Amino acid sequence: MIIQPLVAEILCWQWLKVSLKKVIMVSPDRAPDRLEGKYAAMAMCWLLGNGCLFSWNSMLTVVDYYVFLFPQYHPSRILTLVYQPFALITLAILAYHEAKIDTRRRIIFGYILFFASSLLVLVLDLATSGKGGLGTFIGICVISGAFGVADANVQGGMVGDLSFMTSELIQSFLAGLAASGAITSALRLITKAAFENSKDGLRKGALLFFAISSFFEFLCVILYAFVFPKIPIVKYYRNKAASEGSKTVAADLAAGGIQMLSKEEVEKCSERFSNKQLLLQNIDYAIDMFVIYTLTLSIFPGFLSEDTGSHSLGGWYAVVLIAMYNVGDLIGRYIPLLKFFKLESRKYITAATLSRFLLVPAFYFTAKYGDQGWMIMLTSFLGLSNGYLTVCVLTAAPKGYKGPEQNALGNLLVLFLLGGIFAGATLDWLWLIGKGW
Repeated sequence: MIIQPLVAEILCWQWLKVSLKKVIMVSPDRAPDRLEGKYAAMAMCWLLGNGCLFSWNSMLTVVDYYVFLFPQYHPSRILTLVYQPFALITLAILAYHEAKIDTRRRIIFGYILFFASSLLVLVLDLATSGKGGLGTFIGICVISGAFGVADANVQGGMVGDLSFMTSELIQSFLAGLAASGAITSALRLITKAAFENSKDGLRKGALLFFAISSFFEFLCVILYAFVFPKIPIVKYYRNKAASEGSKTVAADLAAGGIQMLSKEEVEKCSERFSNKQLLLQNIDYAIDMFVIYTLTLSIFPGFLSEDTGSHSLGGWYAVVLIAMYNVGDLIGRYIPLLKFFKLESRKYITAATLSRFLLVPAFYFTAKYGDQGWMIMLTSFLGLSNGYLTVCVLTAAPKGYKGPEQNALGNLLVLFLLGGIFAGATLDWLWLIGKGW
């Protein structure tokens, strides 16, 4: 008689274990402990974040080469100004149709475009033998626009995709974005030192940059297409998003070996806030993103490349400033990992964002009266605050929403981010007032 309750208890435990394997609804901020691959996913997100901006940061980092090649065209400003409309318009279209677009195809297309465009920079330079001229500059501008289209596909898609996963993954992706700048800056310092005394040193360094960039973008295509979808924690969150009505993860689930829910099951749970409702509910976060990047891009990289005067560092000065910005940006994106330092109050985030406008007069007077040490410190703080506030906004905003809503909100916030970059790149020209313009 004792055996029967024992058998029943064993069967109960077996049923519970099977049920736990099938469960898909848990806290959106924490994956179940049984899932493996969290740190692998974080590393992968970091690499994919690198790939999202590695090509563009390579172009920004070798801007001293383009300033030498096209001195009359202000390449540090023009290239950014060309890049942004393509990124902004593309992302606006993608964000509007976000619920119907296959995220997997969108992101893979973006990485392939990054790879092809990086390769084209090499081809163009080799074909023209490193000579300047309007035709070559137009070609570089076209490639810059292609980088913008690729960025809209990848950055919007990845932020949207990671918004319904654990916050550590989106933080890792954002840190990867900043790391691409820091890595390219470090490589630029190395190549500048290595080729400084050689003939065509700037050109050799630039060619090496884009060769590395092409290889890395190709690697990102492989990683996202064949490795990332199979990580257990990624499969879990995508399955969860599908159970909440998301239609954008079907191809990713198939790539991970998971069957999508039936159309009828998806329709049952497909009710969600519209993009307009999401935007109105998070208008403060959207404005924060816009203001953060408007301020940053009104100073970086144009002002830092052309308007900081002459100093003892000579030709190294602009390179060092850009490197310090990128390092600060990278460090800033890791600070929110320390809970004590992470801003989660919407009011405090907005206040911190608006306070950065004090940097405009600070940069103006430092460039006019200060020495290079103060400028380096200010530039580091510009990057630090940019990275810190970006992570605070993008990790706080999606909380409390369902998977499809988090995806849509991520796309909307990146749209405002790119809008801020475009506005900042435009305002950057104001620094030229009184200098012959």
